[in-house]
Amino acid sequence: ALLPPSPSLLPAWPPTESLARMEAVVNLYQEIMKNADPRIQGYPLMGSPLLMTSILLTYVYFVLSLGPRIMANRKPFQLRGFMIVYNFSLVALSLYIVYEFLMSGWLSTYTWRCDPVDYSNSPEALRMVRVAWLFLFSKFIELMDTVIFILRKKDGQVTFLHVFHHSVLPWSWWWGVQVAPGGMGSFHAMINSSVHVIMYLYYGLSALGPVAQPYLWWKKHMTAIQLIQFVLVSL
Repeated sequence: ALLPPSPSLLPAWPPTESLARMEAVVNLYQEIMKNADPRIQGYPLMGSPLLMTSILLTYVYFVLSLGPRIMANRKPFQLRGFMIVYNFSLVALSLYIVYEFLMSGWLSTYTWRCDPVDYSNSPEALRMVRVAWLFLFSKFIELMDTVIFILRKKDGQVTFLHVFHHSVLPWSWWWGVQVAPGGMGSFHAMINSSVHVIMYLYYGLSALGPVAQPYLWWKKHMTAIQLIQFVLVSL
């Protein structure tokens, strides 16, 4: 009779290399959470990465699979009124975020040269924490951009770059805000919000229809504005 192979001859499961990688990921997560800024922990979405990751995974599933299947045999929604309110609301929110970043340090104590995070509990430092969180939260609101594309059956606008940007940016920013809500990283957020003021203003005016067309002469500059943003955040 054949004897079963010795346990020492069987491949380890899970493989030792996989275990080492999993352990490294867990250790990295624990290290990040150990160094998390306690001032941000009471804000929505910030206690654990599970909720925000679940939201983003649901978003990706909806825009790439569920949404197109739901709309396959349906007429596209117009959503004109909703788009007007949505876009102009994001103009106002983005303006407010830029203002708060400026008033939280960029127009007062910041030097515009690799400023560190102020981890104190001063009113200005806590104001920076609040606007850093608000910027992060705005990225989750902006997931509605893609949902609107799906409901209007504008599938050509749901590109890989679009979905990647809307899913990875909030995920990566969550970790950044968790550890460093302020400092030089907030410059990138401030520039991004400034560009979004212009971008959502354009979308809002476009949603108004022909009446707003004479005021959209600056559409041709949108690409240049985006490129300037990429250059500035790379500095």
